[in-house]
Amino acid sequence: MFKLDDDFLQSIGLGALPEDQKQPMLQHIYETLELRVGMKLAEQMTDTQLDEFEGYIDRKDDAGALTWLESNFPHYKQVVAEELEKLKAEISASAAMILESSANGSASNDQFASAA
Repeated sequence: MFKLDDDFLQSIGLGALPEDQKQPMLQHIYETLELRVGMKLAEQMTDTQLDEFEGYIDRKDDAGALTWLESNFPHYKQVVAEELEKLKAEISASAAMILESSANGSASNDQFASAA
């Protein structure tokens, strides 16, 4: 699928982030992607499907949620890929601002959140 790591940060123009900011940034990107994909898929779900899927999430059953998605929304990987590309473009467009804030010691995930 995809891997959120130093190479990913390099590819979106954030390879120069200080080491102590890389992992929090990757975590924020992951959470943002997860939220966007979830919202996109939820738009396509019936109320019953939404209840079923939320049940897996509420139980923190990631494996069950993944299996459910694979059987009910086999195109979900395409949704992930599309949303990831959108997110990458947004972050890349704001990379200079994020790095500048980082260099000034004021970087936070809020900088990214306003860019994404």
